[in-house]
Amino acid sequence: MKYRWASATHTGRVRSNNEDAVYPPTSGAGDDSTLFIVADGMGGHVAGEVASRIAVDTAVDIVGGPTQRVIGANHALLLEVAEKPELAGMGTTMTLLEIVDDVAHIAHVGDSRAYLLRDGVLRQLTEDHTVAAEYVAAGRLSPEEAMTHPQRNMITRALGLTQDLLVDEVEEPARPGDRFLLCSDGVNSMLTDDQIAEQLRADSPEEAAWGLVEAANAAGGNDNISAVVVDVVE
Repeated sequence: MKYRWASATHTGRVRSNNEDAVYPPTSGAGDDSTLFIVADGMGGHVAGEVASRIAVDTAVDIVGGPTQRVIGANHALLLEVAEKPELAGMGTTMTLLEIVDDVAHIAHVGDSRAYLLRDGVLRQLTEDHTVAAEYVAAGRLSPEEAMTHPQRNMITRALGLTQDLLVDEVEEPARPGDRFLLCSDGVNSMLTDDQIAEQLRADSPEEAAWGLVEAANAAGGNDNISAVVVDVVE
């Protein structure tokens, strides 16, 4: 198969620095096994940015499947904190997509997301690891109520906090015409799924990725905003 992709990341309109990290950092195309990542750092003004960058760089360099990449990135963060105690408490989400032999393999921790737009219909492929999402799963909140719940951004799982990291794994056939999206919560916290789908219907991955950034900023830009859009061409 052949793929086209585009990455976009922006500080947003409220934060003073960007704690998100994406891979690849630029647009491109190819027909080999392809790796894509969004990570949203946390832990303070500097530590969040450090966490997401270390995690992404480590995951890219690891030889192994998606889950092994995420686990390796988690270990790298724990080692960094052991060497630099002033970084204690730093962590990051990670949503990683690798397409191999016509199958999309996703490894996921945190509240960044993976979506699939297929035949014009948007579907969320990952589950948020947040307190509010757990309330929805338990029937205590509706999805609409969760969008404005005070604990909607309280993460229950992240890289850098424990050795025993639980990583969600998702597999999805990759078909010509599919468009995958990886995004930090700076996208989906500002935009509804219908609004995300509208931007994803743009002609090119570049237009879709930057359209999401612009739309999230127009809605308030309360957080860092990152999107990686991947097209399965043929």
